[in-house]
Amino acid sequence: MADIIDLSSLVSAVRFIDFRVFVSMLCGVNLNMSCGMDSSMKSSLLEKLKQCGSLLSGYDGNVDSCVFASREDCRNTVWTYLTDDDGILDSFQADDELKKKRKISFLRRRKDVYKALGPGSAAGTATVLALGSLFTSSYKGSESHIDIHEAPRDQKIQLLIQKVEFLPFVAEILSAGKKFALETIKAPFLCAQLRLLDGQFKNHWKGTFLVLKQKLEVLKQTGSLPVHVFVMTDLPQLNWTGTYLGDLAKDSGAFKLFVLREEDELVAETTTELLNAGNAIKLQSGFSNFEGRDQQCDALSLPDIRLYVEETICSCASLGFVGTAGSTIAESIGLMRKNNICSK
Repeated sequence: MADIIDLSSLVSAVRFIDFRVFVSMLCGVNLNMSCGMDSSMKSSLLEKLKQCGSLLSGYDGNVDSCVFASREDCRNTVWTYLTDDDGILDSFQADDELKKKRKISFLRRRKDVYKALGPGSAAGTATVLALGSLFTSSYKGSESHIDIHEAPRDQKIQLLIQKVEFLPFVAEILSAGKKFALETIKAPFLCAQLRLLDGQFKNHWKGTFLVLKQKLEVLKQTGSLPVHVFVMTDLPQLNWTGTYLGDLAKDSGAFKLFVLREEDELVAETTTELLNAGNAIKLQSGFSNFEGRDQQCDALSLPDIRLYVEETICSCASLGFVGTAGSTIAESIGLMRKNNICSK
């Protein structure tokens, strides 16, 4: 995460350790040596990592004072912090139809994270706290898992909440996005973030395209032609035929479309810069015995950074932004635009 997100603003309040360092120390495995190993040694290493990973995940339950495995998840728990609603039922509960359809038998309760996992609790004595997914999003008037937006009783946590409200990408990704906007698009443009294939989004193509169509018609009538449009979508270009995107691509007199491809040189260059920067390793203190990965590993473990560069490009769209309703990616881009990340 810290290779992608700039966490430097939090170092005064949070102590970081890179996960690669954490695994090397806790599992007794030197990841630096993995690239030069022969197949038999690598197989032994992977088996050791698998066993250690199972332990850390909490899959096998609690392990003395080493690992505490939280069994709470978004189906039965909404986490709160220092509020007066610990243990009460959440406002959103599955109705009879949903219970029958999904075979749901549990109730959702609001639970204070400090009381459940803090000092004095069983979790508080463990070295490692294993949690499942912490993804959360507003749903039908309630948070799906974590409802901690402020902490008026704890100024230290309140300040931390304010700091993490928006965390920018690292400089390498921001520079790449700005470079694409300035050197490839070279003109004011609109960004269209279209999530079309995943989950429920694939059932709402008509509504997603309608918002974009309305925006482009206004720009077509009031602005200079062709209207420059950066398209960020999970729908491969080969499948655009027969869709509104295909129609836009054909209308080259009115619209000029841009996309960022995984094989583009900018993506490869930025990936290399990220690997060389070692942002995550630089954040930590007190763990100097880890020197990073062997160069031989790089070709096998390149981070996928295209999405983050695309988000940055969209933050620079001066003609506006059209995002997919309900998409967390659209929400992220909106925050970047709100914080004027492109002008910094």
